[in-house]
Formats: sequence, structure tokens, C-alpha cells
Amino acid sequence: MTLTICLIEGDGVGKEVIPAAARVLSALGLPLAFTAAEAGWECFLKYGDALPPATLEAVRAADATLFGATQSPLSKVEGYRSPVLTLRKRFDLYANLRPTRSLPIEGTYQGVDLLIVRENTEGLYSGRERREDDGQTAITERVITAAATERIARTAFQCAMRRPRRTVTVVHKANVLKEGDGLFREVCLRVAADFPQVTVNELLVDACAMWLVRDPTRFDVIVTENLFGDILSDEAAGLVGGLGVAPSANVGAGRVAYFEPVHGSAPDIVGRGIANPIGAILSAALLLDHLGAAEAARRVERAVESAVRDGVRTPDLGGSANTSELTDAILRRL
Repeated sequence: MTLTICLIEGDGVGKEVIPAAARVLSALGLPLAFTAAEAGWECFLKYGDALPPATLEAVRAADATLFGATQSPLSKVEGYRSPVLTLRKRFDLYANLRPTRSLPIEGTYQGVDLLIVRENTEGLYSGRERREDDGQTAITERVITAAATERIARTAFQCAMRRPRRTVTVVHKANVLKEGDGLFREVCLRVAADFPQVTVNELLVDACAMWLVRDPTRFDVIVTENLFGDILSDEAAGLVGGLGVAPSANVGAGRVAYFEPVHGSAPDIVGRGIANPIGAILSAALLLDHLGAAEAARRVERAVESAVRDGVRTPDLGGSANTSELTDAILRRL
């Protein structure tokens, strides 16, 4: 059966790294077919819509989607809505999975193999914002619900059951945010009772940030709310080589899922040919896992590790290879 992968390059270096990841997927000898769709800031300027109906339909029809990057304006632009936030809401992709694994790079932490499971639909990203006092006061409401917390907690514990260490750390700030984070903590610990094989720890988010820096090897699976997960996962990426090597998955209860590197559009290096394709290529490996092609996913991961170990690295990793050269090196090692 042929599987359909929708490719959305998006903005900036997304147009450089998604083709690299597609080359890797194509080289695996799997029955894959590719479609292409548009989204992002350039798409908005072109069509007045950052996520056109045709793109939504392409994502819905595909078995999985590989998304590059979007460049969102820092101030409000009438009619613009982040396409990634819209995708998460539209298809109820409530779980953002961000694995962090060590690569053979000198000066980075070794032995790290952790997974941050981030609630993806609410928190401070729920979109409930307003201005008061003639625009001089901005209010953003942070939404935490028991239903959303329960399903993200179950996702985290189910992920832990598939990992050797079977340990989940619940991260919150319930000592200060007693209602929202108090509810998050309460529900996570209640769900934990359904998984007696999993060891449960909890940490305040500031303590978790400190321990990520001091000893990231202590963590297996971390479950947390939206904003905390966004920040902690970027911090964790910095321990193993930076955002250029960080993959992510956005999944829910339905068949729609999309996978993306977390580095953003990187406008400072667009067009120079030096964007690191590893985050996109490892996101493609997560996509393969999602589609049941686990051995192909491991082949991709081993090829990435081998290329990096042999010193084929883009400038962000201290090397001199360009995007194409690193991709070629990974392809030779598949």
C-alpha cells in the first residue's frame, strides 16, 4: 500500500530542509508518494490566508505531513493566524512530542535520551487575549482543563511504557499557580495510578530547567503544559547540538499528524545553503515511526549519527558542510 506524505516547506529555511528530508525518505525504498502544499507568511502575503483550504485538504488526505517552518509577524496582523496553531486546533493534535537524544558531537551532553510530552492546544496559547485600559493593559488567559490534561498525561505514560526506563516526571508550577497547575498536577497523578509499572516523579518547572542543565540524563519522559513544554524542549535541544538537530511530532486521536523541525524559519541564513537538515530528517524518522516503519526510522537515525560522528557537520555544529553535503553524507550511510 502506497503511503502519501504531504510536504509543506513553509517559509525561510523550510524550503531548504524539507527537500533534504524528502530525499532521505525517497531513498529508503518504501512505497511513498509525495504531495505538496503551501502555508506560512509568504502564503498569507500571496493568498491572504496562511493556511488555505487546499492545504487543509491536502493534510487531511495524507497519511502524514512534513512541515518546514513558518515566519510569523511579531505584532498583530489582521487576518493572520499561525498555521501551526491552526493545524493543531483544527485536527485536535493535542500532543507535541519532542525527543532529545545525544549526537556524537564534542562539547555536548552525551547519554541523553529523553522525551518531552507537551500539551498542545491550551495553556497560554489558547488564544484568549484582550487589551483593556485604552490598550495599556494586555491580558492573556491561561486555560488548563481536566480533559486536556488527562489525555496528555495518558499519552506520556503510554510513551513511557514503550521505553526501557519507564519513568515520567510531571512538571508544573503548582506552588504558585495553584488553580491551573494545581489541576494539571492533580489529574496527572490520578492518571499515574493507572500505570503502576511506571515510576512517577514531579518537579517545579524552574527546578526542572535547572536539572536539565545540570544532568539531563536523569530524565526519561517529561509531561507538562503548553508554554513550559515549549521552553523546556528548546532548552533540552541546546544541550545536544541546538535547534538545528531537534525534531518534533504533533499527533492526536485521529489519523492526521504532522512532523516538523523546531528551528523556525531562520531568516538570518536563508538562501546561504547552510541550514542544518538534521532536525527535518529526524522529524521524518518520527513520521516513519508513526506510520509503522520502525526499522526505516532506525536506519535514518543511524545514518545521521554516522555522518555527524565522521565530522560532516553544518556550521551551527562547528563544521563546514552545507545543507546538500550533509544530506548527501546521510544518504550514503543509509
